[in-house]
Amino acid sequence: MGTFYSKIEVGDVSGERFEEMEALANTGAMSTVIPGSILRRLGVEPAKTQVFDHADGHEVELDMAETKIRIDGKETITWVIFGEETGGTLLGAYTLSGVFLGIDPHAQRLIPVRGLL
Repeated sequence: MGTFYSKIEVGDVSGERFEEMEALANTGAMSTVIPGSILRRLGVEPAKTQVFDHADGHEVELDMAETKIRIDGKETITWVIFGEETGGTLLGAYTLSGVFLGIDPHAQRLIPVRGLL
């Protein structure tokens, strides 16, 4: 497990518009969290809600949608959480696996990984 910031691009579902941002890459987090205002500005609308557990034990129900993410020129459709405006951007393991990238915690960078069958 490791955490550091990495540039990502979040897009609309059709992949026509993207916004670049810094995200905290964290393999300990399953899901990717993007501030809801950015997703709505891109035209991404919530598709479902899901209950999540915070590290301190409390639960929160948040909106989710599928949209495009681009990292180091690799693009995937992934589930994202509509985050709070003050909560920052988080790049989780589910999205990283979709673009076949892993974390090198020593060099604090994303690295290509091969798929496992």
